[in-house]
Amino acid sequence: MRLPPIAPADLSPEQKPLYDDMRRGISGSFSAFRTEAPDGALIGPWNAWLHEPAIGRAIWDLTLAMTAQASLPDPVRQIVILAVGARFNAAYELYAHIAVAEKEGMAPERLATITADLKPVDFTPEESIAFDLAYALVRGGTLPEPVYALALKTFGQHGLNEMIYLVGLYAMVSTTLNGFNIPVPERD
Repeated sequence: MRLPPIAPADLSPEQKPLYDDMRRGISGSFSAFRTEAPDGALIGPWNAWLHEPAIGRAIWDLTLAMTAQASLPDPVRQIVILAVGARFNAAYELYAHIAVAEKEGMAPERLATITADLKPVDFTPEESIAFDLAYALVRGGTLPEPVYALALKTFGQHGLNEMIYLVGLYAMVSTTLNGFNIPVPERD
């Protein structure tokens, strides 16, 4: 880990409101996995965002907007997020979203295949399209027209937009996690 965790008592006046807001939001939306150290310091990408509170605030606000405005079924969202995490090999992201997907009932075999950066054979048509979109985007370049057209037909423009933004957000989260070498917490 390249950035030390910031205990609540050590937060600057610029960090404190962001910490409070993230802690409230995390407890409501990200409760399936560990997000906090025993001393109350946030772990995962949140700690990194606290180190640069102006940038962290913008990323946190985007994260909240993507969560509050979610229209895609959650299994589709988790497939997109896990496909991005697998491509970046972002350990904390995979840890966190495996926990979310498990809580929602995703089969261990499916999780193993997605996190191995492979496509499961048992996807629904919607899940297959979501995986293909995420898989193609994280490899760089323009999203292939057949994938774009199929996603548009299946999810509508809003749903397609949401998937593209979700790939971008979690690519940034993965880059944050990998850049600062943020570890997976010990299992309880």
